[in-house]
This record gives sequence, C-alpha cells and structure tokens, in this order.
Amino acid sequence: MDQILTIVIPVFGLVGLGYAAAWTKILGAAASDALSEFVFVIAIPVLIFRIMANADLAGISAWRLWLAFFAAFALSWAAGTFVIRRFFGRDARGGLVGGLAAGYGNTTLVGLPLAIAAFGHDGSVPMALIIAVQLPVMMTVIAFLMVRAERQDGVNPIGPSRGALFRSIGENLVANPTIIGLFLGTLWRLSGIPLTGLVADLAGRIADVASTVALFALGMSLRKYGIRGHAWAGLALAALKLALMPALVLVLARLTGLPELPTKVTVIAAACPTGVTPFLVANRFKNGEGLASNTITLSTIFAVASVTFWLNAITWF
Repeated sequence: MDQILTIVIPVFGLVGLGYAAAWTKILGAAASDALSEFVFVIAIPVLIFRIMANADLAGISAWRLWLAFFAAFALSWAAGTFVIRRFFGRDARGGLVGGLAAGYGNTTLVGLPLAIAAFGHDGSVPMALIIAVQLPVMMTVIAFLMVRAERQDGVNPIGPSRGALFRSIGENLVANPTIIGLFLGTLWRLSGIPLTGLVADLAGRIADVASTVALFALGMSLRKYGIRGHAWAGLALAALKLALMPALVLVLARLTGLPELPTKVTVIAAACPTGVTPFLVANRFKNGEGLASNTITLSTIFAVASVTFWLNAITWF
C-alpha cells in the first residue's frame, strides 16, 4: 500500500492530470506540443546528462543488465509479431508495429520518473543505461525491419540502399537530443571533473522538473491517441508488454546473477507502458495506427496495476 501511495499514484497521477488538462481544453494542442518539445529537446536530455555525469557504475553489471532486458525485449517482440499476424491476420508491416508495441516501453517519460521515485538517484543510473542502448540499437534495427516489411508486403520492393539507410540512421542519432545528453554526460564523467558550480546548478534546476513535466506532457499526448476501433489486439499487446516482458526480465536477471538494484530497475523498465515509437512507425507505414494507438493508451491505463504488482513481485522472487 505504501508503494501505491508514494510511488505509483504520484507518477500516474501526473499523467492523469495532463490528460485531464487536454480533455477539458484548459491547455490546448499548442501547449501539448510545446511541453513535449521542451521535454524531449531540453528537460530529459539535461536530466540524463546529470545522471551520467554523476553516475557510479560500480556494482551495476551493465552487460548482464543489457542481456536480461534486451533478450526479454526480443522475445516479447517476437510474441507480439506472432500474435498480430497469426490471430489478427495482419501483414508484415502490421506485425512489425505489433512486435514493437509489445516490447518498446516508455522508459524515458515513465521509466526514469518511476526509477527515481522508487529507488532514488541510484535507480536512475541503470535506467539511463537501458535508454543509452535502447535508442541507438532500436533505431537501427527498426530502420532495417521497416524496409524488410515493406518489401514483404510489396509496398516498396526496391527501398533505399544500405548506404543511404546507414547515413539516415547516423544523422538521426547524431541529432537526437537524448543521445547528445548521454554522450556529453558520459564524457563529463570520464573527464573526472566534478559536476559543480554554475553548470551543476543550471542542470539541477532543469533536471529537477524534468520528471514532473514529462509525465504531465505524456498525459496530454495520450488525448490524441485514444482507442481506435477494435481494441482486442491492443489488449493482447498490452498484456504482453506489461506481463510477459517484465516476467522474462525477472527470470533472466536471476539466471544471469544481476545484482539486486539493477534487477529491480530493469524489471520496472520492462513493466513500463508502450512508448510512442510504434505509433511513429505505424504512421510512417500508414498501417497499424489504430493498433499502436490502442496499445499505447491501454498499456498506460493498465500500467498502474502492472507497476504496482511488479514493484512487489521483485521483492518476492
């Protein structure tokens, strides 16, 4: 009960307030867009910069953490693709959207605030390590799989050359604010210079509001997703995301001997609701927008119960 009152309700309560502000039109679409841009371009990158600049990586076992998380990610992705194609009759592009929706969690907007609320600054470091790998690796994998799915469906049989694809991926990574924050924070830590003075003060002021604004902005953005058409596929994918993936992470973390705190953070990262990436892919395909939208909305709603369960489950097993 204490975890619900001190962690889950404050985090998801901010999401609910953001949604209410958009639904009642107290804040309009322009405010939602501006808040989201502030979060993605400034607040979250600065928060991650501060985390990485001050990070103590001793005792985290990054390779075990990545193995547990991304192996579970791959299995959940495969399960989502199978379910959508086998039971809902979708094509390769729909299967890719479904697989992504079953595995790609909102570790940035939900995971970081949850980790900080539940485990303090120490919990933010493993979450940042997950984000550090998830962004570049998944951007690369998704780009290639999108081309493959289009070819399978006969939509774009030629597609871009590998050189053009790699160039596009590289340009997107170099320009990504979160990647820039990770890179600069890591460089600062490696320099051995303490993060103090004016830089620390400015970074701290922005980082301290990042979680609150990110959750509120997420709530506002949910208004434009909503439930579209038949929700059964979205429910199935939300179940895979919120139940299967964290269970797989917990099992793999125990099997690999991942230390306790990174295990807890990694399970919570896996229990995060579906992020916006599947919708962006669906929008690019013009295929599966409703599927992605339903999964994002439903998984965010049910994540209140899911996160509560997994916060307790990681102490039982």
